[in-house]
Amino acid sequence: MHTLVPFPGLAGGPPPRIDLQMATGFIADGALRISVVLRVGEMILRIPDAGVPGVVDGLWRHTCFEVFVQGEDAPAYAEFNLSPSRQWAAYRFSGYRDQGCALVMPDPGIECVRDAERLTLAATLSASALPPGSPLHIGLTAVLEDTAGKLSYWALGHTGERPDFHRADSFTLNLER
Repeated sequence: MHTLVPFPGLAGGPPPRIDLQMATGFIADGALRISVVLRVGEMILRIPDAGVPGVVDGLWRHTCFEVFVQGEDAPAYAEFNLSPSRQWAAYRFSGYRDQGCALVMPDPGIECVRDAERLTLAATLSASALPPGSPLHIGLTAVLEDTAGKLSYWALGHTGERPDFHRADSFTLNLER
């Protein structure tokens, strides 16, 4: 598991008492398995209720987990948004924030379990949705919404003056196929 850290420059700082970890790895069919463990001292976050799985835009406006995947020596990358609601979205970009378009892929089968102090989420990104090449450069990120509606931004590392998950220099996890 990899620990995500909050972006340090936001007024008021991130919600207290949060431990956010994500992991990723290939499974037998070449798909990428994503695992999330979110622990909070008390539930101070807005977590979307489980709903009907499906594609929805704008998930990043509320609590959601995001995975960015880029192939070796290529400016193109894919973005995957995974919500505890079991809704998801996938986009393909030809370069840094270049007019992303919807990426058609199988439902990632989001599984989410939560209680008062912990949330676990798992999803599978099909091999056909991943960029070509090896190794893959991956950015693991999250947007967390507190009960007052304030957003905090979490990643393996933050490389800019503002939260920006699309920066290729923040895709720091490298996975060989």
